[in-house]
Amino acid sequence: MTNSRQIAFIALRDVHKGAYTDVALDRVLQKANLADIDRRLVTELLYGSVRRQRTLDFLIDQLAKKKSHQQPTELRTILHLGLYQLRYQERIPASAAVNTTVELAKDNGFAGLTGFVNGLLRQYIRLMETSPDFPELPENPVERLGILYSFPDWIVQVWLEQLGLSETEKLCEWMNQTPSIDLRVNPLRSSVAEVETALKSAGILARHIPNLPQALRLIGNTGPIQKLPGFNDGWWAVQDASAQLVSHLLDPQPGEVIIDACAAPGGKTTHIAELIKDEGKVWAGDRTPSRLRKLKENAQRLNLHSIEAFTGDSRNLPQFYNTADRVLLDAPCSGLGTLHRHADARWRQTPESVQELSILQQELLAHTSKFVKAGGVLVYATCTLHPAENEGVITAFLAENSDWQIEPPSPDSPYSSYTTNQGWLKVWPHNQDMDGFFMVRLRKANVSE
Repeated sequence: MTNSRQIAFIALRDVHKGAYTDVALDRVLQKANLADIDRRLVTELLYGSVRRQRTLDFLIDQLAKKKSHQQPTELRTILHLGLYQLRYQERIPASAAVNTTVELAKDNGFAGLTGFVNGLLRQYIRLMETSPDFPELPENPVERLGILYSFPDWIVQVWLEQLGLSETEKLCEWMNQTPSIDLRVNPLRSSVAEVETALKSAGILARHIPNLPQALRLIGNTGPIQKLPGFNDGWWAVQDASAQLVSHLLDPQPGEVIIDACAAPGGKTTHIAELIKDEGKVWAGDRTPSRLRKLKENAQRLNLHSIEAFTGDSRNLPQFYNTADRVLLDAPCSGLGTLHRHADARWRQTPESVQELSILQQELLAHTSKFVKAGGVLVYATCTLHPAENEGVITAFLAENSDWQIEPPSPDSPYSSYTTNQGWLKVWPHNQDMDGFFMVRLRKANVSE
């Protein structure tokens, strides 16, 4: 396969049938023979069309006699690709967007509807040029932001209640950006300066990220990650800046016993091992053996030996009671802080799934807190921005466990800028330009039970 738009169509069709976006993309790119620039186009068209699904459906509703959900499924997919290019891709000429979308219709069983596809896309162009109010959005702020930035109403509502209208709009806008790639340099194998120099020699620029001594953010197109200098030598791992903050908040020390309770695929586990200089024991647990394989591969590539992986549900591991100096509970969550990375997550999560997750999180916290020795530390972290999974879980835990208290970063700490009045840390992506995260450091009273 060499036609990038046809390849994007096949992947988007699979997503509309229920596939995960990253899985659908990998599947088609493996079968395709494309130059880097065409691979980037396929990726952009797929991820963009999935992210902007609600907006694109709304445009079809405005332009066609039949609503988007009444259109033949694959025709709707083709219209999404055409409208996405016209609305969001300034580098693609309108004529090219229209003509290639008409060809897609012709090549995929809709030869009789090419006139409709052509007419709808040209009508969109005409209205954008002649009607400043097109498309006319509802006045209700939740619906307006939901349609304009393509989010379900309930997610917009959750953010509005915390941020207000203006900040929520900035957050929605940020969440539709193409995500950046951050590296975490492994100080046991290399240095930030060495990695920076090697990247520069390969024509790749990187910049430092404030408050994160191991972090570099890549600028521009990088090509395949595995081909970057230092990958095979274990000089660095890919890890978002916010996720790097979590292990610094845990502040593990050489020689300690540390448990990462929900560890796969191992980004934070390997960071903990680096921070303890690979001296000590890092127990890394997960329920899924296949996910732990990735963790073991990462640890091997980074040449870390202090990590011991185990399969198991952290709600049922009494052998770990009172054994750990520090515990990290990076809890399974709805991922509302990383919606720019996971294009389909906004359509998969629901208020009901969040409710189920918050119950799981409370159970995990109740059990993993028993792993901590008297006087020890537990860090609870999520990559979501939903209070039911964050503040709600911690407030409920502290109400039932008087021997635990929040230990905020000191006022002169580099992490105090993320700290709230309650002592937990909250990263808002549109303010800090990194994934949305919640994290809190809890200290167990130094009294034996």
